[in-house]
Amino acid sequence: MPGPLKRSGLQNEVIQFYRKCFRAAREKPMETRPRFYAFIRKEFRQHNIRRTDFATIEYMLRKGQKQFETYSQKGVKDIHV
Repeated sequence: MPGPLKRSGLQNEVIQFYRKCFRAAREKPMETRPRFYAFIRKEFRQHNIRRTDFATIEYMLRKGQKQFETYSQKGVKDIHV
């Protein structure tokens, strides 16, 4: 039986960012959370990036961080998918 899979630092960073997005969405009003959850899933799944394309992954993480800063502000109450 093989042991647990080892993830690279970049893989761990993407997973941590994904979780961070969902934690931030829990701070939004109850009636708009499903739209935030759907938006997060869509943003992470819409790009078909190879695991070895580190430059693109790092770029997408930076771009996602900027979006996160915008959408996680207290004044943002809803999002349209």
